[in-house]
Amino acid sequence: MAAYKKSLVLAALLFVLAGMPAAQTPAAPQRIISLIPSVTEMLFAIGAGPRVVGVGSFDRYPPEALTRTKVGGLIDPDIERIISLKPDLVVVYGTQTDLRTQMDRARIPTYLYQHSGLPDITATIRAIGKRVGSAGAAEDLARRIEDDIAATRRRVAGLPRPRTMLVFGRDPETLRGIYASGGIGFLHDMLEAAGGANVFADVKGQSIQATSEVILARGPDVILEIGIDTASSPSRNLRAWDALASVPAVRLHRIYQIRGDEMMNPGPRVARAIQRMAEALHPVSDK
Repeated sequence: MAAYKKSLVLAALLFVLAGMPAAQTPAAPQRIISLIPSVTEMLFAIGAGPRVVGVGSFDRYPPEALTRTKVGGLIDPDIERIISLKPDLVVVYGTQTDLRTQMDRARIPTYLYQHSGLPDITATIRAIGKRVGSAGAAEDLARRIEDDIAATRRRVAGLPRPRTMLVFGRDPETLRGIYASGGIGFLHDMLEAAGGANVFADVKGQSIQATSEVILARGPDVILEIGIDTASSPSRNLRAWDALASVPAVRLHRIYQIRGDEMMNPGPRVARAIQRMAEALHPVSDK
């Protein structure tokens, strides 16, 4: 008898559930704020730019992003301004826990972003595309990027892989404050895809502060510099390396400065950035 009653209750519950409306997929957001330059670029690249109402302090690409309201950056988000824009989605970085808490209190949905390796770039494009209702355009963009990177890999396949130090920061025109890519992260992955062998591949971190002593010990054959201060002098930047004349890259004049904000932005222009690295590492004369 108890079993019979239990089956009746279950049947009634299923009947009630069957009559309830299905769970609704969140509506595509119409007022988006992104504090992450790479994600801002992704949103514009998949056609969601007209819905972006606010961007971070360092968002400069595409040019349309410069017309949007600035709402602070990674460490100084302007909570009041963000809320005043009445967003229905805010893209935040993984470390912005306070901002996420403030958005939760204001009942504003957030999209959590945190980059790591090269594959995460196209994975994020696909994920953010689905979240904002532009899945088709996001898939097309992601596939183009993956195809272009694969094409660069094929072009450098079989060529010698020069031992390379990828520098993404130093004090202008000096050898102070040098930061280079470690063996983890999208910069390392970009260098490998471009046909280089990272001299710090054994460093289990995304970056390393490279002193002159460390650089002398590693002896890179090539030095690639990205993220260069555009106000500094290219020639004086290069001459600073003369202090390390015994390093093969210095002795053989294989130091390349690659300017452009796409070089350090894990976004839609990453395939072009890898191609530029490959062109520096493998000049036509080397092929």
